[in-house]
Amino acid sequence: MPQFLFQTDPSQDVASLAVHAALPARPGHYDELRAPPDASGATQLREPWPQFFELLGTSGFADLDRRVDGVARQIRENGITYNIYAEANGSARPWSLDLLPFVINDTDWAAIEQGVCQRASLLNRVLADVYGPQTLLADKLIPPALVFGHPGYLRPLRGYQPPGGTYLHIAAFDLARASDGGWWVVSQRTQAPSGLGYLLENRLTISGMFPEAFKQLRVQHLATSYRRLMDMLYKLSPGGLPAHTPPRIVLLTPGPYNETYFEQTYLARYLGVTLVEGGDLVVRDKMLYLKTLHGLERVHAVLRRLDDDFCDPLELRSDSTLGVPGLLQVMRAGNVLVANSLGASFLESPAINGFLPAISRRLFDADLLLPSLPSWWCGEAAAREQALANLPGMVIKSTYPSNMRGGFEPVIGRAVPPSDTAALHARIADNPDAYTVQEYLPLSQAPSWSSGHIVPRAAMLRVFVIADGEGGWNVLPGGLTRIASREQQIVSMQRGGSSMDTWVTTRGAVDTFSMLPVQLRLEDIAPAHRPVSSRAAENLFWMGRYTERAENDVRLATVALTWLNSDEDNAGELFAAVDTLCRRSGLVPAAPTLSARMFESTLVAQLVSDEAQGGVARNLGALAFAAGQIRDRLSPEHWRLVVTAHEWFMRMASAGRGRDTAAPLSAAVSAPVSASVSAPVSPSISASISASISAPDVLRGLRSLGMQLSAITGSQTDRMTRDDGWRLLTIGRQIERLAAMAGLLGELFRRNAVLGDSGFNMLLDLFDSKITYRAYYPGRQEVPALLNLLVQEPANPRSLACVLSVLRKELARLPDTVAGPGKDLVNLLPSEGVGVSLADLCLQTQGLYAGVLTLCTQLELAASSLSNEISLRYFSHAAGHDQTLTA
Repeated sequence: MPQFLFQTDPSQDVASLAVHAALPARPGHYDELRAPPDASGATQLREPWPQFFELLGTSGFADLDRRVDGVARQIRENGITYNIYAEANGSARPWSLDLLPFVINDTDWAAIEQGVCQRASLLNRVLADVYGPQTLLADKLIPPALVFGHPGYLRPLRGYQPPGGTYLHIAAFDLARASDGGWWVVSQRTQAPSGLGYLLENRLTISGMFPEAFKQLRVQHLATSYRRLMDMLYKLSPGGLPAHTPPRIVLLTPGPYNETYFEQTYLARYLGVTLVEGGDLVVRDKMLYLKTLHGLERVHAVLRRLDDDFCDPLELRSDSTLGVPGLLQVMRAGNVLVANSLGASFLESPAINGFLPAISRRLFDADLLLPSLPSWWCGEAAAREQALANLPGMVIKSTYPSNMRGGFEPVIGRAVPPSDTAALHARIADNPDAYTVQEYLPLSQAPSWSSGHIVPRAAMLRVFVIADGEGGWNVLPGGLTRIASREQQIVSMQRGGSSMDTWVTTRGAVDTFSMLPVQLRLEDIAPAHRPVSSRAAENLFWMGRYTERAENDVRLATVALTWLNSDEDNAGELFAAVDTLCRRSGLVPAAPTLSARMFESTLVAQLVSDEAQGGVARNLGALAFAAGQIRDRLSPEHWRLVVTAHEWFMRMASAGRGRDTAAPLSAAVSAPVSASVSAPVSPSISASISASISAPDVLRGLRSLGMQLSAITGSQTDRMTRDDGWRLLTIGRQIERLAAMAGLLGELFRRNAVLGDSGFNMLLDLFDSKITYRAYYPGRQEVPALLNLLVQEPANPRSLACVLSVLRKELARLPDTVAGPGKDLVNLLPSEGVGVSLADLCLQTQGLYAGVLTLCTQLELAASSLSNEISLRYFSHAAGHDQTLTA
C-alpha cells in the first residue's frame, strides 16, 4: 500500500490528492472511482468525484479519518444494529457504514429506473399467472417442478386475487456493474425486502458528513418514495371507512431477535404506523384486529417483514409462533391488504432468472431492459450439462432458501479445489433441483476510506421499486449499496460486509418533498388516538417498574456504602436492617450474615461482578430489554439514555474487575425481563474484586449512574405523550415505588432502627426526602414528624400518600375491559390517603409502631395484587372470545 501524507496547502488540487491516495481496482473489475488512464497515461477520477473532493478542500480531505469516527459514534448513539449470523454467538453488532457514498449519475440512473420498473411489472404478472390460470406453466415457460417444488409457492392461495391485482407492493433488485460499465440484475427480493430503514439512516448520517457536496452535486432526496408507499397502502386498503378516516396500517415484525429489527422499528416510526408482532393481532369473523388496551381495533393493511411460511400457523407452518392464525382467511375474504402478498418468495430463487427473458418476450413482446446474469437451473438436464462444463466460471447457488434443509451459501466455482470437483458434480447429480448455476460476474469496486487511503471494495446495489396501486411503479432514487469485506468477493451483510449511502445525482430540480403533510384540512383534525397494543403496554409497564427499581437500588447501595465508610457505629439493628434490604433487592447474595467489613466487600464485588444476576446490573439489563421491545414508541434521545446508562455501568463494572471491555448491549436486550436474581459471589472473588476497586470509586460511579437514571425519569415524565401507554408506565413506576417505600419503612421500623440518629437520617436518605424534612422541621428529629412527611404528606412525591394519590388518578383513567371498568382497580388501594391517621401510626405497642408495620404490610400486598390484576386485565386478556377458524 503506498504511503500517503496529507498536505494542507489550500492551493493543492484535492482531486489529485485523491488519485494518489486511491488504490486501483483489481484487473477485470469496473473502478467506480478512477477512470482508465488518458492518452498521456495520467489517471483521472470519474465524474462527479473531482467536484466531490474539491468541495472538501485539503483541510476536509485531511479530516476524513475524524469523520469516520463521527459516523461510528452516530451509529453507536442511535443504536443502529444488525445481527451477524456468521459470528459465533450470532449477536447484534453496530451497523457498518462506509464514509464515502456510492454515486450514480442521472444517465445511469435513468436506465436502471426503466429496467427495474419493467421487471417489477413482469414479476407481478408472473405471480398473477402462477396463482391464477397458470398459462406460463402450461406452456413450459417456467418449469412446473421449479414452482411447485419451491417452498415459497403457497397452494392455499391458488385463485387468490389481491386488492388492485397488486401482488408486489415493494420489490428490491440487487444490481451489479460489469467491467464494461453495464448493469446486470443478480437477484430480486419479492417476499419482504429489507433495507428501506437502513438506507434512510445511511442518508441522514452521510449527508450530514458532507452537506456541501450533497447540495452541490444535486443529490435526489428520498422522502417522496415513502409518501408514495403510504399513499399506495391507503389506496389499496379495504374500504368501508367513515369519511376522512384513514385505514389502520401495521408493520408486522418477527420481533427483536430478527437481524433487521432496528430498521423495522425505525421504519414504523418514520411512516407513522404501529409496529406489531404476531401475538398483537387476532382474527375475528374473517377480520384482522389489533389487541389494544381499548379492545380490538380493525387492521386494514399489514406491511410485513415476516417470511411467508411463518405468517399463518393454521394453514402454513404449524410450528410458527410469529404469525397470526387465520390470516389467509382474512386475505381470501378481501378484508385486509398484506404487502407484499404472501406466496411471492419463490420468485427469489436464482433459477427464475434464467426464464425471465423468454417470459418478457411472451408477455411484453420486448426484451428485458436490464439483463439478468445467465442462470441455469440444474433441474433441467440440458442446462445442467452446460453449467457443469463451465463450472470454474460460475457461481453455484441454492435453488431454495439457504436457511432451509438442503440450502447452502453461494460457492464460487473457481474457488473449488480440483480434488473436490468430482464430489461437487456428484452432489449436483444426486439432487439437481436444489442447484442453480449462475455466471460469475466480477463486481465493480467502489471507493472506501480506510486509514488515510481509498481502497476498492466489491459493491452491489439494491434498488427499491414501489407500486402505485394502479399498475404503475416508482423507483426510490437511491438504494442500499453493500460492499464486501476486504477478504470477500461475495457481498453479504451477514458475512460482515458494510454499506454505503447511495447518491443519485441529477441535472434537474431536486425534489424537496417532506413526509409531513403539506396542508391539514380542518375536517381532518380530530382528537388523536394512537393505539397501544397489549404487548407494548406490558413493556411500558415494566419499563416504568425497572426504571424505578434501578433508581431505588442505586440509592440503597449509595446510602449503605456511605454509611459503612462513615465514622458511625455500623453494628446492631440498623446494620441488620441494611443487610436485609440489600439481600431482598439482590445487591448482596442470600447467605449467612457477614461482618460489616465483609458485607461492604461483598456489596462492592456484587455490584461489579459479571457473575451477579441481581441488583443494579439486572435491573438496567431488564430496563434495556423492555425499552428495546418498544423502540418505535421512544424518542431517539430516550433510547440513547437507556442504552448509555446500561453500557456505562457495565464499563464501570468491567474496569472494577480489571478489564477494559464492556459487556455487549445485546446481552441486556436478549435477557428475559423476568430474569432470576442474585447469583452469589464467592468470598475469594469478593476479596480480589474489592482489592481492585474501592468503595469510594464505586460511590462515584453510583452517583453518576443516579444522575443518568434521573435523566431517564425526566424523559418518561416530561417527554412522552400522555396516552394509555404512558399511563401504564407511570402506574408501573408508582407500584414499584409503593412496594419499595413500604418495604424500607417497614424494615427500619420493625427493628426500631429509626430511633437512633443514623437510622433516622438513613430513612430520609432512602426516601430522598432529607432536604424536605429539614425545611419542614428545622432542628427537629421526631418520629411523628418523620411519619407525617414520609407517609401522610401529599406534597412529597415520595410519600406513601402521594404515591397512592397518583395511582388512584391514573388507574381511574385506564380503559374498561371485559373484566370490568379500569377505575375498579382503585378498590385494591385504601379509599383515601393511606387509610390510617397519623395518631394511629404513632401509637406504640410493646415497644413497636404496630400501625406502621401493619400499614406497610398491607401496602406491599396491595402493590403485588394491583400488579397481578393489571397483568390479567390488560396484558394476558384472560377473558376471551370463542371463534372457529376453518382451513
